[in-house]
Amino acid sequence: MRSVRMLLSYDGSRFHGWQRQDGFDSVQQELEDTLHGLCGERVVIHGAGRTDTGVHAVGQVAHCLIPTTLEDDRLRHALNANLPASLRVQRLETCSSAFHARFDARSKRYAYFTATSRFQPPFAAHLCHWVHWPLDRRRMQAAARELVGRHDFAAFGNTGSPRATTVRTLHGLKLVARREGFVMIVEADGFLYNMVRTIAGTLLEVGRGKISREQVREALRTGERTLAGPTAPACGLYLWRVRYPEPVFAGPDRGPSGVPGLFQAG
Repeated sequence: MRSVRMLLSYDGSRFHGWQRQDGFDSVQQELEDTLHGLCGERVVIHGAGRTDTGVHAVGQVAHCLIPTTLEDDRLRHALNANLPASLRVQRLETCSSAFHARFDARSKRYAYFTATSRFQPPFAAHLCHWVHWPLDRRRMQAAARELVGRHDFAAFGNTGSPRATTVRTLHGLKLVARREGFVMIVEADGFLYNMVRTIAGTLLEVGRGKISREQVREALRTGERTLAGPTAPACGLYLWRVRYPEPVFAGPDRGPSGVPGLFQAG
């Protein structure tokens, strides 16, 4: 028996969220069932974040205690050979039995992708949120600055799992422009249920002129959910990165023929 941690990427539109649910496909179920087939024993996977139905991941982290003699790279290859194409183990490494993917996380970074073309994109519509109205970037950036820092985000969280407090520290919130859209990148020490999607929906309403910067400030002050914007669709949201106090998955991913790709360091 040894502890391993995994870096996972998945298309959330193919799953009913991270957590195992009877009668529904989930990321946790796919991983646990695949490991059961490989090892012959039931394994419990713990994820850094319980992403909802339709939410994607580029950098989800998970860990488990596993009974296998397969070394790390061979185990990763065996998993990917048996998992569906919508779920991949990008990295896998043996770790301390004291490591916990969720409780040891210092911060999480999410990205929300919004397409702003006049017509809905013909490709990968399930991987981004599409809007076709004009948006005021300066207004959105000004409202985003109101949210950075330590605040009570009660107005930006929907009813979900119980929390001891609704206070969170937002380390950063950026809007990165693209050719026909933008990416909202947000990092915090933790998030309330649907908090990132509500922030995205609020900033989109600010960009449309429906909500003012002052209203965002008032939402933080009062905790009134009605002052914030709607919850943006899950299709645009990605768990991008999880940070830990110790280095995880360090160095290039070197395969038997070397580091793949043109531009990775050797």
